[in-house]
Amino acid sequence: MNSGARSWQLALRARRRCTGIQQWRRWQSVDADKETVQFGQPLYETHPHLIRPGRLTPGITSQEYYSRRRKLAKALPPNSIAILAASDIKYRSGAVFYKFHQDPDFLYLTGFNEPDALAVIENLDNDEHKFHLYVRPKDPQAELWEGARSGIEAAEEVFNADVSGDVNFVPTIIPEILKRKQNVYTDLPNSMMTDNHLKRYLSGSEPARAGLLGGIYKSFKDVEGVSLKSLRPLLNELRVIKSENEVRNMRKAGKLSGRAITDAMRQSFTGEKDLDSFLDYWFKQDGCDGPAYVPVVAGGINANTIHYVSNNMLFKPGDLVLVDAGAEYGGYITDISRTWPVDGKFTAAQKDLYNALLAVQRSCVSLCHVESGLSLDRLHKIASSTLAEKLTDLGFDMSNNAIHKLFPHHVGHYIGLDVHDSPGFSRNKSFEKGMCVTVEPGIYVPDDERWPKWARGMGMRIEDSVCIDDTGPNVLTTEAVKEVVDIEALRD
Repeated sequence: MNSGARSWQLALRARRRCTGIQQWRRWQSVDADKETVQFGQPLYETHPHLIRPGRLTPGITSQEYYSRRRKLAKALPPNSIAILAASDIKYRSGAVFYKFHQDPDFLYLTGFNEPDALAVIENLDNDEHKFHLYVRPKDPQAELWEGARSGIEAAEEVFNADVSGDVNFVPTIIPEILKRKQNVYTDLPNSMMTDNHLKRYLSGSEPARAGLLGGIYKSFKDVEGVSLKSLRPLLNELRVIKSENEVRNMRKAGKLSGRAITDAMRQSFTGEKDLDSFLDYWFKQDGCDGPAYVPVVAGGINANTIHYVSNNMLFKPGDLVLVDAGAEYGGYITDISRTWPVDGKFTAAQKDLYNALLAVQRSCVSLCHVESGLSLDRLHKIASSTLAEKLTDLGFDMSNNAIHKLFPHHVGHYIGLDVHDSPGFSRNKSFEKGMCVTVEPGIYVPDDERWPKWARGMGMRIEDSVCIDDTGPNVLTTEAVKEVVDIEALRD
């Protein structure tokens, strides 16, 4: 064994000492003939400027990933397994692919950030579990074109799988696992989140073949007594409560996103595309991964389209601009919306409407804690009724449920690895410590005669990302200014 491979063994053994996990096996070199070992994602050994020792992904330790799998296994009934698949590479056209984005559930449980992989979690007796991770094997020719793969050995030695193997042989492996389990928890093929090889085969949308994952659907059908159940409710319960490490990641994303948006308010931009480009650059600084979602940069009446993402119009003097944008860090996002004048100074009419909205938003943020006894749904009712009162005071005709026209979306949603995290989780659930939510009331005034002339065509939204604490909110996005006096002072 050469000195380079030996140094990698020592580094990876040091990684295991940092994790505190007792189940690590002896490291076997991924490729002892090379001076260096490459992996399919940043790790401390290759990217110490991005990943700290003991972390598997930015901010999240190997121990935390292990604990998540253990919690899921404990939540499974006896004689059960959970099956999850990684995302596929998605192609724009021909061989031109989009930047890879891992399925959030798969990332949450494994920390593995490569495509074409399968995870199986078995619950065992004595409060234990077994973690299977089937991945693409090392392949120098494929890696020449596609980039490094972590490989089968790293699935065990880096990602702490109890069992690892070549994902191409999964169709023959799964039936043997199913024979000893009665309940299979999976969201395939009906998952809203994942589009992958396994999903396509399970759904029957492609002919079964002998290749990658080809016989899994038939395995589920052929093994007698296997019951398929949705994994989504169990994962939602786990994901909706954030750990300290998760909150720390979101706080970093929120801090840097907020600073970017505040800096944008200082600048003069010709049009939406210029502002969009400015934020895109900002969101890739200081270790952030880039934009967490396609941003809204809406000047003037474009702000009345809730998910306006064309971002290609010129700004008009005297208009407002609504920005809904945020950066991602370590897979975690924060969600921010701010509205400010293109010219840097609010008109009297803009200021009246903006301050009404800001008062509602600040009041709702202050209620985001356990002692309030609220939920997102109850917070929405408070936001709607309070906003309706303030609009009435400003001369709006609020009869016939006009608030639903002027404020058509919910006041908030859960956030985390997804912009809308824990999909399907009830917004009627009372706040618990560790939940992270948005608070984002908005006013969108159509350009018609029902509304006061001075307000027609105005659209504005103010949004912060907030972590629920026991007695008060932990606002993750305070660096994005929102008071009128602070916004206007940025151009002085």
